[in-house]
Amino acid sequence: MIAPAPMPKAPLPDTRSPFVTAPLPGGLVAAIRPLDPAAPWVAAWEALGARALVANPFYEASYALAAAPAFGAGVRMLLVADRPPEEPGARLLAAWPHRRVARRWGLPLPVLMGWTHGYAPLGIPLLDGEDPAAALAALLAAPQALGEPPRLLLQNAPADGPFRVLLDDAGVRQDAYWAHDRGLLDAAGLDPAARGAYLDHLSGNRRRRLRRARRRLDADGPVAFTMLADPAGFPAALNAHIALEAASWKGRAGTALAQRPEEAALLRAAVAALAERGRVRIARLHRGDTILASMVLPLAGRDAFVLKVAHDDTDPAVATGVQLVHRLTEAVLATSGIDRIDSCAPPDFELATLFWTERRAIAHRLIESGRDPLFPLAARLERGRERVARLRLRLRERRAKG
Repeated sequence: MIAPAPMPKAPLPDTRSPFVTAPLPGGLVAAIRPLDPAAPWVAAWEALGARALVANPFYEASYALAAAPAFGAGVRMLLVADRPPEEPGARLLAAWPHRRVARRWGLPLPVLMGWTHGYAPLGIPLLDGEDPAAALAALLAAPQALGEPPRLLLQNAPADGPFRVLLDDAGVRQDAYWAHDRGLLDAAGLDPAARGAYLDHLSGNRRRRLRRARRRLDADGPVAFTMLADPAGFPAALNAHIALEAASWKGRAGTALAQRPEEAALLRAAVAALAERGRVRIARLHRGDTILASMVLPLAGRDAFVLKVAHDDTDPAVATGVQLVHRLTEAVLATSGIDRIDSCAPPDFELATLFWTERRAIAHRLIESGRDPLFPLAARLERGRERVARLRLRLRERRAKG
């Protein structure tokens, strides 16, 4: 599931040196580095992800490096560290995968654009949770020190919460685009009684429909819900997930993983990397060995993120995807292993909002980095770009409706 804003076309490769380093105030160092699994600072990158102010598993080292072969063309890392990142013992304070785009608005007005794609729907940089204000200040100062464009475009970043507060406190000019809310399950801090009452918002009619669908699904044999955590079972589970997706509408539309080998390889590599650290689950509905619905959930601490969903759609009346989310919600409310699940879904996507009452505010955010006399122009151009894109979406929807 991804946010609705159109993803940019990959820019031409940056032919400049991928290794640039510059000093920052306070004895810190800013650096541009390529996405390189052999880089000596990968372990420091992983450590930063574990203590980040706001969790973002898609920007952590193991996941980002797994995604690089499929989606990483032109992507660079903007790093802030206490010393050059290649030196032994270097500690990273900030990490942001991005592309340098020379003509975002049809003018020679370059921008550093955060890296997002269909498998990375959250674009918040990793900031050291021990001193996030200093980490953000250094990240914002880094482009000027490195001779990079003085404007950053963060795609699908949280529009509220601690990162937004930190950004507002920094006093930099900023503007937001494609603002929307997406479904969120947030059980953190709920006592047992509140957890038990969480689904009370469902109407009586909705409850009857869910019971009727569950009975219809169980008519051919009892259906179980499981949350797979054993890495030994992940390869077979992913095979089943990919096959299930290929047999659904995605296969008929030509968008299934089985028809996109690079993306299937990304999913396998990312899950394998996450599994090494116990950072992924696969939620499943199954009748014996037959998988009826499957959901891949990367984890960051006690937060989970919906990465991929597949379900059997041969009988729409049983709504296996809906039943999977329902039972997942019940399981999370009954246990203490996961506190939050970010649906990573477009706004008004019913499967994400039917059961989950909380919302996560998301927006693309243009941020001034250093002194930028052209920032007002860039902000106006980005606003115009959004208006044109929204108009095209409305026209496409009208044509689809006939």
